[in-house]
Amino acid sequence: MASLNDIRSTFLNYFEKQGHAIVPSSPLVPRNDPTLMFANSGMVQFKNLFTGLETRDYTRATTSQKCVRAGGKHNDLDNVGYTARHHTFFEMLGNFSFGNYFKAEAIAYAWELLTVEFKIPKEKLLVTIYHTDDEAAEIWKKVAGLSDDRIIRIATDDNFWRMGPTGPCGPCTEIFFDHGDHIWGGPPGSPEEDGDRFIEIWNIVFMQNEQFEDGTLKPLAMQSIDTGMGLERIGALLQGKHDNYDTDLMRALIEASADATSVNPDGPTNTHHRVIADHLRSTSFLIADGVMPANDGRGYVLRRIMRRAMRHAHLLGAKDPLMHRLVPALVRQMGAAFPELGQAQALIEETLRQEETRFKKTLDRGLKLLDDELIGLPEGQVFSGDAAFKLYDTFGFPLDLTQDALREKGREADVDGFNKAMDAQKAKARAAWSGTGEAADSAIWFDIVDAYGATDFLGYDTETAEGQVATLVQDGKQSDIAKAGEEVQIILNQTPFYAESGGQVGDQGVIKTETGIAKVTDTKKSQGIFIHIATVQEGEISKGSAAVLNVDHTRRTSIRANHSATHLLHEALREALGDHVAQRGSLNAQDRLRFDFSHSNALSLEEIARVEKDVNTYIRQNAPVETRIMTPDDARALGAQALFGEKYGDEVRVVSMGTQAGSGKGAQGDTYSLELCGGTHVRQTGDIGAFVLLGDSASSAGVRRIEALTGQPALDYLRAQDMRLAEIAIDLKAPAADAPARVKALLEERKALSNEVAQLRRELAMSGGSGQGGAEAETVNGMSFIAQVLSGVSGKDLPTLIDEHKARIGSGAVLLIADAGGKAAVAAGVTDDCKDKVSAVDLVKAAVVELGGKGGGGRPDMAQGGGKDVSDADAAIAAAKKVLEG
Repeated sequence: MASLNDIRSTFLNYFEKQGHAIVPSSPLVPRNDPTLMFANSGMVQFKNLFTGLETRDYTRATTSQKCVRAGGKHNDLDNVGYTARHHTFFEMLGNFSFGNYFKAEAIAYAWELLTVEFKIPKEKLLVTIYHTDDEAAEIWKKVAGLSDDRIIRIATDDNFWRMGPTGPCGPCTEIFFDHGDHIWGGPPGSPEEDGDRFIEIWNIVFMQNEQFEDGTLKPLAMQSIDTGMGLERIGALLQGKHDNYDTDLMRALIEASADATSVNPDGPTNTHHRVIADHLRSTSFLIADGVMPANDGRGYVLRRIMRRAMRHAHLLGAKDPLMHRLVPALVRQMGAAFPELGQAQALIEETLRQEETRFKKTLDRGLKLLDDELIGLPEGQVFSGDAAFKLYDTFGFPLDLTQDALREKGREADVDGFNKAMDAQKAKARAAWSGTGEAADSAIWFDIVDAYGATDFLGYDTETAEGQVATLVQDGKQSDIAKAGEEVQIILNQTPFYAESGGQVGDQGVIKTETGIAKVTDTKKSQGIFIHIATVQEGEISKGSAAVLNVDHTRRTSIRANHSATHLLHEALREALGDHVAQRGSLNAQDRLRFDFSHSNALSLEEIARVEKDVNTYIRQNAPVETRIMTPDDARALGAQALFGEKYGDEVRVVSMGTQAGSGKGAQGDTYSLELCGGTHVRQTGDIGAFVLLGDSASSAGVRRIEALTGQPALDYLRAQDMRLAEIAIDLKAPAADAPARVKALLEERKALSNEVAQLRRELAMSGGSGQGGAEAETVNGMSFIAQVLSGVSGKDLPTLIDEHKARIGSGAVLLIADAGGKAAVAAGVTDDCKDKVSAVDLVKAAVVELGGKGGGGRPDMAQGGGKDVSDADAAIAAAKKVLEG
């Protein structure tokens, strides 16, 4: 019996032999279709090839595409586990032609693969075509020899495919397998078509027309092929099963669930195992593709699926978290075909364990509330909408989880009542929010999130994507269109642009629609809405239009490097200075990083060198930068550092980087840096390139600030430093290595010469030489008094000269006035025996006034002051004498 892995390989290898490129599955989160929550068919990743917007180096392709249908209009969640062929996750096998071959080849390939490669009996197959597609009918007769009664013409859209209201479209042909008359059901198009006798196994779309707004169809210049065949469905057929869950892959997961719970995989509890097996696949693949549990958007759909599986594990009697223990079985089954599962296994397991641990705390109480509400509820009466909302609001039960639980009891929930309770809560939250003191015009973001939902951020793993313009904001009001030259705030349903937060600056880049181009200069966030601040450069941007979103890659790369370096810097500071170091602010910009931290003293040169060395050591380690999602309490228990000023919700991203063998760090093991952070980071620490610490300074009381560079700016800085050193070495006529010692010697020599010059000037002043005004003492009011006007002497030299003059006269007062760089410096001194008669302060104040200055101060024996210039020195001396005269 061929396994599902064998069937997948046979399909892909067959089409490779027919000249098709085997293209890996695209991620479950579409990057090129903003209207889809998840990839739900094989053609999603090729959409732009079909429309001609993109070309690749192949015109034939084949894939096994990962698909999820659990949200929006493509939602199979409610039926999973209860039917034979519904899944939240499935694989879609497909072959595609982009203007290369068309109907004849596509039909021939399908027939040969099914009847020759897979050996399906020809008599068991029949097909449907669109009722006007005579060409397809003739090809089926020629290739397969089918009679008219086995070529069923369908006049509905079941056999006509459209990409949207306008655009590429075309008729389909579907291939059905007849399980035999022992199973109830009729052929497609008959009243009994919903039975299980005739099962569709393959659909081929002939993309041959373009539909316009008026409904007219015109032939496409490039006619193409898009096919889809569910692996699980064809696998069940080839393995002789009538139930997808009986195939080898699904059965292995069901038995893993049975082994983990010690509950029979068959019998009354079979539905629980089926749900767990299906949901294990969808949750694991979504996490591997970057989706994390959240309270809105794709993350909320993931949480719904996870919690639905966890409730079924609870019903099987699982007392401890179960889902994460099944991940190894999934990796064994599908890891070879999808290596991203193995690469993300640790993240998948931890995310499932954390979510189930938290949900288990409320699951029992929620189920008790549900049972209590059902007591006494008359047969046939619906479950209260208010109670359903309480389960959601208090216990985290999504509505469909409550409906699933009620379904097993033959009950339904009051959906309208639930929605009314939800609306009432939103109105209450809005009223409370509007009274928090926010600026009045900020209310617009509450209106927008209420109308369109929070923005889905894709930027952790991509810098390009497609989005849909939800609305535009100009001058504080919503608008429908923004034209060239106008400034506008663009709101999208999803975006790769990072919004400023946590010290990381907002992204810049370009938003393009069919009608215009806008340059994004900044990205900010409010109420879960990402606000793209932009200027329309060409054409116009309109509400509702599809947009191609491109983040400035070079700028984002530099910001990422700086942000990751900040984490390494934080830990290096803690290692060098102590555990008291904690972040007090940061800036992660394109050209630099800045980090404020709690520490009282300036860093020594040795400490700066150590910190810089440690950061570069872990950069060279080139360790992977890993992200996990957990509760804030669990993160802190693990040893994660919280960032200053950040507000944390129910879940946080924990970023770890670097390994330190034998660190003895306890809970966080040998991880070097472990921090709570919502920013973007490099994939490997080596991507930072290099780290240069420019120095530290005081930011505020008890807070120091470090500025640093990474990557090319760091290397440019070091090169500039080398150039400056080389220039100094040339001027010194010394090797660069000897330049520091030579400069030090010159500084010491300069200091000695300066001291010598100062001493000579003092001696000259004391001697009264070189025009230094007379220094002979005169008697004023019985006291010796020396008054002297000096040049070439600095103000700081005056106290020394005062002391020398006081020693020379023995008793009396001294007044010195110096021409200090165009201004007057004044100093006065009084010997100790004369302090009772006159104060040096009074002498200075009297002299300063005449020199155009104010004030002056000091002690009774020594005082200083200053004036505008020395031109009125004689008047200043005369004023001082008057003070002495009394």
